[in-house]
Amino acid sequence: MSFEKFLPYLAVMAVVTYLIRAVPFAMFSKQIKSRFAKSFLYYVPYAVLAVMTVPEIFFSPDMIIAGVAALAVAVLLAYKERGLLTVAMCCSAAVFVTELIAKHI
Repeated sequence: MSFEKFLPYLAVMAVVTYLIRAVPFAMFSKQIKSRFAKSFLYYVPYAVLAVMTVPEIFFSPDMIIAGVAALAVAVLLAYKERGLLTVAMCCSAAVFVTELIAKHI
């Protein structure tokens, strides 16, 4: 794809990204005082992350049992307050080991 054809796509993506970030600031120029609204907005990023991540945990590996093992490792390490990199690496290792064991049984 040539640069001339790519430029309109890039411009549209830039405008959409800007609007998604700028519109909430324009709508909520005053401080939010509602406890419900504050609580709701606080948990939205966690809910969105969970909705995007959890299905992939189970369906990305070759076997669902490997996804279950990775989820168990992630929950355990998150409960012990380990860092994101540690959790991600241990979950990847759990998937690898679980699939390796399952293929040899």
